[in-house]
Amino acid sequence: MNAATICEDLKRGLGALFVCEPHGRYIRIRTPYLYPDGDIIDLFLKEEGDITFVTDLGETTRWLRMQTLSFKRSPKQRALIEDICLNHGVELYKGMVVARQRHGDSLAAVVQRVSQACLRIYDLWFTFKTRAIESVTDEVADFLSERHFDFERNVKLAGRSGRTWRVDFHVMSIRRGSLVYVLSTGNRSAARSVAEHVLAAWYDLNHLAVGPEALRFISLFDDTLDVWTAEDFKLVERLSTIARWSQPDEFADLLKEAA
Repeated sequence: MNAATICEDLKRGLGALFVCEPHGRYIRIRTPYLYPDGDIIDLFLKEEGDITFVTDLGETTRWLRMQTLSFKRSPKQRALIEDICLNHGVELYKGMVVARQRHGDSLAAVVQRVSQACLRIYDLWFTFKTRAIESVTDEVADFLSERHFDFERNVKLAGRSGRTWRVDFHVMSIRRGSLVYVLSTGNRSAARSVAEHVLAAWYDLNHLAVGPEALRFISLFDDTLDVWTAEDFKLVERLSTIARWSQPDEFADLLKEAA
């Protein structure tokens, strides 16, 4: 089946909103759907014998990956994407959403399946766009799991004042344990209060930073939003080591260091 025949078949099945044209080794379909940043979702067709492959060539998962800081998809994201692919009857291979038109199948229906799967996958972005502090710590927990750190979450520790503090993470490593507070807010006016709260916690827990099994204090700033000032960083670096969530490799190295 040549490109003109395929495009005419798709036009009858999908309507004029799907634009079909040759594109190198593929036939490109410009769908009426958009990614949240305005880019058009394109699909690509390629014939192999009596099978026609329909795929996004990995653009949807690439776009989603660019919206998060993790070096790879978290277990939670992978599970959600697998469910989407199962529900829409598509396959995920090397990041590509793929479906096959076999003899007797409607090509328009296959294109619609892939389109709907891509829409559902990029919808996952909305679960990460407006993140509360709990979802940021979820990302950190996923990251620590992916890097095979042993850790405990939401640890309650007694300060010298008698107050109980809930620290986001206690991370164990071979050389030294670390306590980690995640500083996150979407509100610039609230940033100083967050930093002051963490400073107070480190001051009250400072007895844990001395002795043969002294714990390292790490203040992990979620700097994906421009809400922090230089003064906020200086405030907590008096009693802790600064890490930035935009630099996850440096954060991981810090957890492994001896001093």
